[in-house]
Amino acid sequence: MTNLYGSIHPADSVYLSTRTHGAVFNLEYSPDGSVLTVACEQTEVLLFDPISSKHIKTLSEAHEDCVNNIRFLDNRLFATCSDDTTIALWDLRKLNTKVCTLHGHTSWVKNIEYDTNTRLLVTSGFDGNVIIWDTNRCTEDGCPHKKFFHTRFLMRMRLTPDCSKMLISTSSGYLLILHDLDLTKSLEVGSYPILRARRTTSSSDLTTSSSSSAPRVSGSPCHHSDSSSPSEKHMSRASQREGVSPRNSLEVLTPEVPGERDRGNCITSLQLHPKGWATLLRCSSNTDDQEWTCVYEFQEGAPVRPVSPRCSLRLTHYIEEANVGRGYIKELCFSPDGRMISSPHGYGIRLLGFDKQCSELVDCLPKEASPLRVIRSLYSHNDVVLTTKFSPTHCQIASGCLSGRVSLYQPKF
Repeated sequence: MTNLYGSIHPADSVYLSTRTHGAVFNLEYSPDGSVLTVACEQTEVLLFDPISSKHIKTLSEAHEDCVNNIRFLDNRLFATCSDDTTIALWDLRKLNTKVCTLHGHTSWVKNIEYDTNTRLLVTSGFDGNVIIWDTNRCTEDGCPHKKFFHTRFLMRMRLTPDCSKMLISTSSGYLLILHDLDLTKSLEVGSYPILRARRTTSSSDLTTSSSSSAPRVSGSPCHHSDSSSPSEKHMSRASQREGVSPRNSLEVLTPEVPGERDRGNCITSLQLHPKGWATLLRCSSNTDDQEWTCVYEFQEGAPVRPVSPRCSLRLTHYIEEANVGRGYIKELCFSPDGRMISSPHGYGIRLLGFDKQCSELVDCLPKEASPLRVIRSLYSHNDVVLTTKFSPTHCQIASGCLSGRVSLYQPKF
């Protein structure tokens, strides 16, 4: 694996005038790896053949404002979201028109997730809302939707691969986890009891109602504060693992970030390990002078000690980033096998491993948080890289930068 990932070199670059599409905000491959889609700053979506590096098509007016994210529902259908507050559905077989446009958010839409089991689309935006869309009943006029969750300072939202958890990051440094996720539960009957709000390295609990910087959360007419005793919280966690706790139980954490023990931070990017073992965060300090990539292992099972409930996440690996391109979010990603992380780093990307041998995370979990290993650094851009993505089917990586260039990387022996 080290030889394979260590042999990756820049392959091809595609550059179109920034007068038309501007910066590259996000990249997404189709599940079969046959199409690479590019979300652009100036209302456009670009499509490429990642094997030949040829430009297939430009959706010149995909939205009325910046395109932020792209998500494939299957090999032909994909969704895009925008600062124009809408989500659009597209079919690769007929790209001249949208399948439909979804209206429901009141501010910039930043994230799209999809539950393949229920065929429910999940979106989040800077209005603080997580909205569920029923694509089973989609028409030209849209599809039925409901507000599933709301919190202040919402940045990113992700579902674990098995859709058993929803993770939400905030600009105030909090990470929210909805356990035993049930996307079909209605707001009228759903409740979101808060299990715990705490820093991962502290044994003391932080009550959301007493912290001015904690995000206010709601998912039903009833709001639950974390006023239970440690032993009651232990019972809640233990019963959850026995499968009898309410669905959509909420845990609120302040993840440990190296160098940020006494200062606040903003969680700007959030990704999940492809096997659901860990979460990957990109964090920047509130003073904008430090930026970190951190890996947190999911800790399952009941707490070890009743008086000190164990939180769901433990920091295992980290690395400091270049901290350039301030004000822009850098999107990083796991490889399909989960052994590697591709991270924007200045005018290029870095391939990061958990050890020098590119081992699986579960085979090299440290007792204490350890630095990520730089397997390879790749530089082929003339501006700050904002996003990177692994192909799901080929040994290929794509990256996009602030000036509009898309670069591809693959092994060269």
